[in-house]
Amino acid sequence: MRYTSARTTDETATITDGTPADATSHTATTTHLTQVTHLPHLTQRTPQPRRTRRTRRRVRSGGRAAALGTAALALVLPLAACSSEGESSGPAGGSSSSSAGSAPSPSQTPTVDPAAYRHALTGALGPLDSALRAIDRAHEGGSLNKALDTAATKADTAATALQTVATPDNAIAGNSQLVSSLRSLGQDLKSARGTGGRCATSPRVELGTARGPQSVKEAGRALTALGYDAALRLPRTEQAKHRRLGNGDFVRDGSRGGLGRLTVRNGTGTDAVVTLTRGTQTAFSVYVRKGSNATVRSVNSGSYTVYFTTGEDWNSAKNSFTRQCSFEKFDDKANFRTVRVAGGTQYTVLTFTLNKVIGGNASTSTVPPGDFPS
Repeated sequence: MRYTSARTTDETATITDGTPADATSHTATTTHLTQVTHLPHLTQRTPQPRRTRRTRRRVRSGGRAAALGTAALALVLPLAACSSEGESSGPAGGSSSSSAGSAPSPSQTPTVDPAAYRHALTGALGPLDSALRAIDRAHEGGSLNKALDTAATKADTAATALQTVATPDNAIAGNSQLVSSLRSLGQDLKSARGTGGRCATSPRVELGTARGPQSVKEAGRALTALGYDAALRLPRTEQAKHRRLGNGDFVRDGSRGGLGRLTVRNGTGTDAVVTLTRGTQTAFSVYVRKGSNATVRSVNSGSYTVYFTTGEDWNSAKNSFTRQCSFEKFDDKANFRTVRVAGGTQYTVLTFTLNKVIGGNASTSTVPPGDFPS
């Protein structure tokens, strides 16, 4: 990174930075046709009693009925085609029928007692629910980090227990979703754990944008709608903040009484705070919004180290941004001088550009957050 170097002049010099399917049973109906052969035989003719008109009429009627029955049988039998194995198939274009095929299938009975599953849910989710409630009571810092670690472990334990539990048929999908969601929740709880550094997003903000808590809520609702209480009290979250100071506002201002002048151009995509120190003492810190310039006047003569930090959401209590933080310093000192010359006084005017620029001649180095001046 190169930045324009300073020069001592009364003009501005620039330092720039720049699931299985059911089997269907098909039952074949076998029709056995027995051929009866009528052999001729002799019968003794016996005199028959004389029939009345009514009797003959009845015989004739019966005879016609028998004849009709024989004719019907003759019509039906040709419709049945015998297979080579003695099985007969139905009429062409029809389907085989059987008593087994027409009988209603028995209703399935639950393989798992719903009450037993409810008991398993309570046993798995109870400890996790308690751990999640503890997160709400914890203060930011070590106490909150410890509560997050405990809840993450409980989430993984609950997922392992429910992954192997016997589940009623109507809850299989919901239980699987819950297991997956609990795994995700455990990871999010670990990721939200604060680092304790200056540039640290609140764990409650991190959880507010995480997918795990929302997924657990959806899975719990689905099982609860089926009569299996899987509700969890998830920890409260916070929305990301966007705190800023005004452009040119001092974060810290020491005694200034010189003639030097410092202009800062922030062409980066985030706000910045520029801090000048002399030895271990901070002379001043000025806030420069993205895309803006800010000028500090009355800079005392001396040699200064120039630090700058960029990011989003300025936390005044920590004197740091909470998101997208970076901490850097210019490798060369900024020297301000005020001297009397013939006809007047000469003082230093310096310009720093925080974004990289072509032709810049000032290099920068990354600074550990803990070494950045408050």
